[in-house]
Amino acid sequence: MKAPLDLDQLQTFVSIVDTGSFTRAAEAVHRTQSAVSMQMRRLEERIGKPLFEKDGRTNRLTEEGDRLLSYARRLLFLNRETLAAFDDRRLEGTIRIGTPDDYADRFLPEIMARFARSNPRVELTVICEPTPGLVDHIKRGNLDLALVTHSDAHGQSEVVRREPLLWVTSANHATHEQDTLPMAFGRPNCIWRRAAVDVLDRQNRDYRILFTSFSATVITAAVLSGLAISVLPECALRPGMRVLGDADGFGALPDCRIGIMRGQTSRPEIVDALARHISESLDNISVPLGEDTGSFDFPAFAFSKTKRTRPNQISPGW
Repeated sequence: MKAPLDLDQLQTFVSIVDTGSFTRAAEAVHRTQSAVSMQMRRLEERIGKPLFEKDGRTNRLTEEGDRLLSYARRLLFLNRETLAAFDDRRLEGTIRIGTPDDYADRFLPEIMARFARSNPRVELTVICEPTPGLVDHIKRGNLDLALVTHSDAHGQSEVVRREPLLWVTSANHATHEQDTLPMAFGRPNCIWRRAAVDVLDRQNRDYRILFTSFSATVITAAVLSGLAISVLPECALRPGMRVLGDADGFGALPDCRIGIMRGQTSRPEIVDALARHISESLDNISVPLGEDTGSFDFPAFAFSKTKRTRPNQISPGW
């Protein structure tokens, strides 16, 4: 039977990836650079595969190293979760978190499940509103933490995930072929709406805004029924949607940046713990849209790396 992996070596490995160099990783894990290099040699011997390769004067992950990274993060996360479950000093109290409903639908199950297992004495109060409302709640002291769509105009947020913003239509209708495009958007202060309108105006496309709502459910319903076209981040794609691209006459959109905003709180340790859980969860979650057909195994894809959605791809059922 093979010996188990060394968690200290995995922690150093993750630190190298996160900091971008062996030198900065050595400072992060409080070891010498030679000790870090020795740890990585031993980890490579244990895995039986090279984890780094030279790229000029820097090191980059090999394909095997990239595969190991997701496993390493999971093992380290589970280690912290296990220790927290037996810590009599573990956190307790209440924390107020806000998120738009499309992020809640895709990300909250993973975030809440993991956080609750690690911190069973912490009560989560969750509200769902569009980003502008959440920013206002943060400023008024009504929320401790918010998962928002990052915008420079909204103030500081820590970006924890980046996804493509996509044009979407119904896979069962030719809505995008109409001379005047019917559109479904969030309210006028929605940054996705402004980005989409800017692209349409630059392309001199005729359109009319048929539906306006702060609810992602309403926007999704308008798209799936073939009544309108919209723009959504990759995480919000649903079965029966088709992604539109240049070949369909739809120009590129800016990426969607998902960030964490922190409010003034008397329990910063709980906020820090939840923010860490969110960042780690979003780093590992992938969108289950890597193939053109088939269904998906939810337990399996949570930590997998899938291909990015392509124009004209139709999202399958799951």
